[in-house]
Amino acid sequence: MTYLLFTFLGALLLLATLPLVLELLLVTSANLLPASTKPDARSTRDDLVGCDLAVIVPAHNEELLVSRCVASLRASAGPDVRILVVAHNCSDATAVRAAAAGAEVLDYNDPTARGKGFALRHGFQYALAAGAAAVMVVDADSTVSTNAIGAVRSAFATGARVVQCRYEMFSTTERSSTRLAALAFRGFNVIRPRGRQRLGLSAGILGNGFGIVRPVLDAIPYDAFSVVEDLEYHLHLVTAGERVHYLDAGVISAEFPESRTGEHVQRSRWEGGRLHTARIWALPLIGRILSGRLKLLEPLCDLIGLPLAYGVFFLLLALLIPLEWLRWYAGISLVIVLGHVLTAAWAGPDFIKTLQLLALAPVYVLRKLRMIPGVLRGSSSKAAWVRTERDNTL
Repeated sequence: MTYLLFTFLGALLLLATLPLVLELLLVTSANLLPASTKPDARSTRDDLVGCDLAVIVPAHNEELLVSRCVASLRASAGPDVRILVVAHNCSDATAVRAAAAGAEVLDYNDPTARGKGFALRHGFQYALAAGAAAVMVVDADSTVSTNAIGAVRSAFATGARVVQCRYEMFSTTERSSTRLAALAFRGFNVIRPRGRQRLGLSAGILGNGFGIVRPVLDAIPYDAFSVVEDLEYHLHLVTAGERVHYLDAGVISAEFPESRTGEHVQRSRWEGGRLHTARIWALPLIGRILSGRLKLLEPLCDLIGLPLAYGVFFLLLALLIPLEWLRWYAGISLVIVLGHVLTAAWAGPDFIKTLQLLALAPVYVLRKLRMIPGVLRGSSSKAAWVRTERDNTL
């Protein structure tokens, strides 16, 4: 009876962690492949070499940071790119400060339209009606590298239809938990899409720093309104046969919330939204895979894979169960996770200092476990744009 119980628990742990392990093995090992320098298989689009690009900046009560965002966009874009700030249900000076910084402001006030997806759809519709050939999304709390807009336009000109820039989040504090979160974020937002790009897969949309050409939006309207609208829209794209191209050179940067409460709320909302989306999309994806669309295996593993900290916790539990096959699986899987973390650390600014942080990883995992109630609440809530609390100084 004890053996059967251990076998049952082992099977549950295997099923729970295997999608994450397979995803990390695939995308991390692909980072060892050389980056392709070949243009897209599609012919060069002369009409998009200097395309009429509109940058959409969704903003909900972002008066502290929106001016900085617009200034960085203007420095990257030059005078011929429209910068449209969608001031969505704002009760502060977001619109005034965005206009003063040189952006065109779209006041969008609709209390029933709660969520970033509604602001994006409003901005997209306005830009396309004004004649834009392509749109790009940059969050109001972010800045862009000086080459970011040029990289997006160049990718469109060489045949890409949807692109995702490198999206990094940095910590302005020395708090170890936030710096570990930045490392995990880099693994998710840099190592994974880079690996997919080198495998010829869709890189994914990360909600910030992505761009879409008009024909795609005409065929696949941005009707994604969940808490994780970026993930939801990407699933619409890949099931329609579109591929997102990853642009490692163009960088979008943002800062983690300085307060631990703000960081906790942000992560709980995001992970809860992913869980809610997985419940809706997992079976349809499996059905398409069984019908022969094998490229959807990777998006499925990404969708149903556990967050990294939870995966590590379950793998450590698996090591405690006295089943040789399970311990071999857990040991090999933890090596794969370690390889992923080291790859993410190597891609960051200070490899040695980051390695020293790993000694505190068990504390980080325990803190993540405390977030489970919030994640479960977030998985059942409707889309709502809840502004993350920040420091009140610029």
